[in-house]
Amino acid sequence: MTPAQWSTFKKAARREKLDKVPMALIIDSPWIPGYVGVSHLDFFLDPQVWFQSHHRIHREFPDIIFVPGWWLEYGMAAEPSVLGTKIKFWPNNTPSEVHMLNNIEDMDQLPEVEVEADSFMALTLHRLRMQRQQVLDTGEIFTMATARGPMCTAGFVRNTSDLMMDLVEKPEWVHKLLDRCTRLIIDWLKAQAKAMGPTVEGIFLLDDIVGFVNEEHYMEFCHPYLKRICDAFPPDWVKLYHNDASIEACLEHLPDCGFNMLNWGKQTDFAKVKARVGHRLCLMGNVNPLEIGVRGTPAEVRAATLDVLEKSGGEGIVLSVGGGTSPGMPRQNIVAMQQALAEFNLAHFGRS
Repeated sequence: MTPAQWSTFKKAARREKLDKVPMALIIDSPWIPGYVGVSHLDFFLDPQVWFQSHHRIHREFPDIIFVPGWWLEYGMAAEPSVLGTKIKFWPNNTPSEVHMLNNIEDMDQLPEVEVEADSFMALTLHRLRMQRQQVLDTGEIFTMATARGPMCTAGFVRNTSDLMMDLVEKPEWVHKLLDRCTRLIIDWLKAQAKAMGPTVEGIFLLDDIVGFVNEEHYMEFCHPYLKRICDAFPPDWVKLYHNDASIEACLEHLPDCGFNMLNWGKQTDFAKVKARVGHRLCLMGNVNPLEIGVRGTPAEVRAATLDVLEKSGGEGIVLSVGGGTSPGMPRQNIVAMQQALAEFNLAHFGRS
């Protein structure tokens, strides 16, 4: 992000009045390599391919805020890799995980983690330090540290289906695993912030597995750990939560965790989310990312974008798709979102 974009994003997170609705997209390895025409392996392993891929997109869409911006990630490998999960890399797809914790009781045998030295966390931190100045030389800054959440990380390590059964059959062991994951995530976020430098003033936490549990289980197994993570960082930081599974069980509780922004999926209509928590959270959403963003025509994208914007009333919103930018979303559909936003902003604020 540019400093000006980060200023706008921070104001939006605090629900301060803006002179127009901004647009932001979460972009990472599922979408970027295909869009710029490089292999996933080159994107992950060649520092200059990673840099030029981001730089090209930022120049192509200078009016879009890309979140978190200059995201140096190895797919979703960093968090589970340090807990013993085997990671498989593919030429034309994001990495996959081979779950190694076949019995949850075996987690007591896992060694303590050193984020500066272990697996893909160590590689990511080295690359951040190595390429930091190259990014800053573009005039942009690092803004947010990013991590998968405790349930997501535990699911990568244990296997999500087994983890769901453990919630009922072995809850004490689930708490031990989630505590381990939470401590790891806090250390990981702090290490990233240190490597990226003093412009970092936010955290971006992604945890879709929270959407797989009911409210009772959310309050026992999710809420306390999410709150611990938020509480570990300054209260005035941007704290963005992403969950494009169901948010029905957790929605009203997220502000109490400390989050001030929410990016969610297509399942829950914007108007419903606004009615429930729109006065407590900035809503980053939620044009359907697949059926509309990837498969829709520009006309369909325009209609869906205007529907979201009208339901927002132009307040407490950062326009986005409902989740990350899906693989295959074409340029013309991104432009259609921008054009619909300009039309809305002109009608409501007198400027595009």
